[in-house]
Amino acid sequence: MLVFEGVQALDVSGPLDVFAEANAIVGVEAGYSIASIGPGDRGFHASNGTILGANLSYRHAQGPFDLFLVAGGPLLPTSEAPQELVECIQRLVPRSAIYGSVCTGAFLLGAAGFLDGRNVTTHWQNAKQLAARFPNANVDFDRIYLRDGPLVTSAGVTAGIDLALALVREDHGPAVSLAVAKRLVVVAQRQGGQSQFSPYIEVPADSGSPIARVTDYVMANLNRQLSVAELAAASSMSARNFARIFVSATGSTPAQFVERARVDAARAMLEGTGKPLKVIAHECGFGNPKRMREVFFKRLRILPTQYRDQFLTNSL
Repeated sequence: MLVFEGVQALDVSGPLDVFAEANAIVGVEAGYSIASIGPGDRGFHASNGTILGANLSYRHAQGPFDLFLVAGGPLLPTSEAPQELVECIQRLVPRSAIYGSVCTGAFLLGAAGFLDGRNVTTHWQNAKQLAARFPNANVDFDRIYLRDGPLVTSAGVTAGIDLALALVREDHGPAVSLAVAKRLVVVAQRQGGQSQFSPYIEVPADSGSPIARVTDYVMANLNRQLSVAELAAASSMSARNFARIFVSATGSTPAQFVERARVDAARAMLEGTGKPLKVIAHECGFGNPKRMREVFFKRLRILPTQYRDQFLTNSL
């Protein structure tokens, strides 16, 4: 695992704990020899302030490795990749049977030239930046983890655990992977994409803007039909002008926004209430449970009942 100053600590400890727990089940000889590659023999700070160390320095790490992962860090999407990291990645990727990244570590792989023509994913908040910076990569915005030949990439932070569990499943079978997941008290195989774990509706920064007024109106009136004409009236614009400005400001049509808002509201109810699906479908404006199931699956690749089973709070 490649680590560095400002690394996201959970990007490192999450996957490595999966491999360590697998060793406890299959035995060290059949399991994994774990090492971190970092800045020499000195300590360095993770993004949360924890002081970390490394087993190997960038210069001394030579491989070959069965698996080489690059951890992420909060500053990677907005900063230039350090040359010593790029050179280390360029040397070790060809010497690794499987290579990849956790979260924003994909930005380092891209800087080293290993994303071109590949299907990759990263944290949902940084996917657009990754696609813009590396236009020859095929960035999937909604995968928990993704494999393209020898390249493996994962979504944000805890998705590194999902990726590691998938690799353990490949190496040692589903029973071992499930035992590790139970030991770590995580879901052995999350269903759906990363959008189900992220805020679906982003509120415009200017709370007094016409678009912000419309989004507030939508959230307060989800059980209505909410036509473009009604939303345009709420923004004090003509329907034609409103639709054009709304797409420009939000990146989606009014109808798409309303549908996502309904899904977001339904998610909140499924997570925090015991209301029947029929009631939730009505209050969120789907009309009936069948329509809610169709939209939910289209947007999140998971059914409302499955979502509730995974995320309903234990207090209910």
